[in-house]
Amino acid sequence: MEITSIVVQGRDQALLYGDYSTYHSQLAKRLLNSRKKLGIATKNRGKFQKKKDVTPEDVAGNHEYVRLLLLASERAWAQAMSIKSAHTTGQKGMSSRARSHIVSRLGRAAATAQQLLDILSQRQVSGASSTDVLEARAYASLIRGSMQFEKHAWEPCVEHYAVARVIYGALSTAGQEQVFKDLLSDTIDPSIRYAAYQLRTPRTVPIPTIARQAFPRADGDLVREINELDGSLLAEADDMSKAGSTADGAPKTLTWRERQVQIEDAQISLAWASVGEAKSRLTQALAKAKEMHPYKVAAAYDEILTATQDAVDATKQAIDELKGEGVAQSDARMQRLQITRTAVNYEMISWRIGRNRVLTGRDDGAPDEYGSLRRKKRRNPAPSDEAEAGKERERDLPRSKKLAKLKEKVALYDGTLQNLQSVKELPGVAADEGLATKLDAFDKYFASLKALSIGRSHAIVGQFVNALALIDYAFKLCEGAASRLVGSDDDADELPLSMDVSPNAVNSLGTLLRGELQRHRAIVHLNNLRQEEKDSNKSERLASVPLIERLHEYPAHGVDFTNLVELPPKPRLIPVKPIFLDVAWNYIDYPGKSGASSPAATSEHTPPPKRGWFGFGRS
Repeated sequence: MEITSIVVQGRDQALLYGDYSTYHSQLAKRLLNSRKKLGIATKNRGKFQKKKDVTPEDVAGNHEYVRLLLLASERAWAQAMSIKSAHTTGQKGMSSRARSHIVSRLGRAAATAQQLLDILSQRQVSGASSTDVLEARAYASLIRGSMQFEKHAWEPCVEHYAVARVIYGALSTAGQEQVFKDLLSDTIDPSIRYAAYQLRTPRTVPIPTIARQAFPRADGDLVREINELDGSLLAEADDMSKAGSTADGAPKTLTWRERQVQIEDAQISLAWASVGEAKSRLTQALAKAKEMHPYKVAAAYDEILTATQDAVDATKQAIDELKGEGVAQSDARMQRLQITRTAVNYEMISWRIGRNRVLTGRDDGAPDEYGSLRRKKRRNPAPSDEAEAGKERERDLPRSKKLAKLKEKVALYDGTLQNLQSVKELPGVAADEGLATKLDAFDKYFASLKALSIGRSHAIVGQFVNALALIDYAFKLCEGAASRLVGSDDDADELPLSMDVSPNAVNSLGTLLRGELQRHRAIVHLNNLRQEEKDSNKSERLASVPLIERLHEYPAHGVDFTNLVELPPKPRLIPVKPIFLDVAWNYIDYPGKSGASSPAATSEHTPPPKRGWFGFGRS
C-alpha cells in the first residue's frame, strides 16, 4: 500500500514550492477527489450526511480507503504545523491558546492514524501485509510523537519516536532505504535529540542507542516482527545495556596535529568512525585494482567524501546547538568542538583534493599525456589479419582534443587551489606555522602544474614564447615548493591520494620542468633563427624594389638612396575604372556599332541649355 511513500512524497512535493498552509490546501483538494472516487462525497447543494466509519471490508474491496484515511490524518497534521509556523515567526511568540489548538489538531491526526492501524491490523479481513501494518504503526507513532512533543511530555515523546525509528530502520533493510533515511534524518532524529536533551541525556549517547533503550519491549508481537526483519536492531541494545557502553564502538577522542581532544557529540563520533571505515575500504579497493581507469578510481572516493561531509555536518549542528544554548566561545566544550571542526573539515578537503589528483592522471598530470583515439575493431577480419584483429589501433589526438584535455586539467587545478585556500581559512591553521608552511608548498606545487598545462596549450597553438615564459614561471614555483617541503613524509603519494604531496613528487616535477624549460628555449631559439632568415630574405627581395614603391613600409634596415626611383621607367599596366570605357563608348565609332551618331548630329536635336539660376531668367 506504500503508506510511507505517499506521506513523504506528498510532503516533499508540497513543501518544495510552498509552506504548510499550501500543503493543507492541497490535501483538502486531494481528499475531495478521493471521496469522489469512492462515491461518498457530498454533492453540490446536497443534504449533508454523516460519514460512515471505514471498515476492514472496505479496505479489502478498495485500497483507496487507506489513502482517504492517510489524507485526513495528514490534513490535520499540516494544519497544526501551519499554525505553529505562523506563531513561531511572529513577534509575540506562541500563546497557550494556539498551543492548545495545535495539540488538538495533532490529536485528531493521531486518532485517524490509529484508526488506520486498527483496520489494517485485522489482516485476514483487510488483506494487508505485515509490511503495511508496520508502516501504519510507524506512522501512527510518528504523529503521536509530534503531539507529545508539542505537549512537552518528553518521555512519551521519545518512546513514540523510538518506535517509529526502530520500525523504519528495520524496513529500510527490505527496500526503499532513501525514503526512510530522509524521514529519519529530517524529522525523527532531531526530535529525539531535543527530547533527550530535555531529559538530561548526555550528548555522547547516540540517537540509535536512545531509540533502542526507549523502545517498548512489552509488545511481544511488535518485537517479533522487528526481529524477523532485522534481528540486530534490538539485540545491539541488549548487549550495550549489559556492557554499559554509550556508543557503538565509536571513537571517543580525535587527534589533530598531535593534540587529542574529546569528541563532544555522539553523532560526530559515529560519523568519524564511518570515515575510518570508508578509508580502509578505499585503501583495499585501490590495492586490489591498481590498473583502474582514473574515473573509476575517482568514483571510489565517493563513499569517503560522503562520510567526511556527514562528520562536518554533525560538527556544525553541535556547534549551533551550543550557540543556541548561550554557551560562550571560551567554554571548554566549544573549544573542543572548534578543534574538531577544523579536523573534520581538513579531512574532507584533503580527500577532495585527492580525488582531483586522481582525475588529473599519472603523477598529478605532469607528463605530457593526452590519451589516444582508438579505432573500432573490424567485425569480419581477413584471415591474414587474425593475429592483429583483436588489437586496437591507436592514433594521436587532434589539436582541439589536446586543448580540451588541458582545459580539464586546468579546471581541476583551479578547484584544488580553491580547496587549499579554504583550508588556510580554517580556525587555528594560520597560527600553526608548520602547517601553514606545508600548505604554502602544496599551493605552489599545484600552481606550478597549472602553469605547466597552460604553457603546453600555448605550445600546441604555436605560441612558444608564451609557453617558455609560463614554464619558467612554473619552474620557479616548483623550486619554492621544494624548499618548503624539506624533511616531509616521503610516502605521502601512496594510494589513496589525499592533499599531502611528498618531496619526491615535487622533485620529479622539478626535473621535468627543467627539461621542458631547456627544450622550449631551444625551440624559441630555432624559431628566432628561422624568423631572422625570413627577414633577411625578405629584405634582400625588397632591396631590388625602388623606394617610391615601398613608402607604406618602414625601412628597418635603412634607406638605399641609390634606388629611389626606376629610371627610365618601364611600361606597366595601369588599372582603369570601367566608367572611362562607358564614356568612350559614346564618342568612338566602333565597327558594327548600329545607331551611332556623332556629337554634331546629336547636338541638333538637343534643346538649348537653360540660363540663369536653376533655369529661371532670360535666355
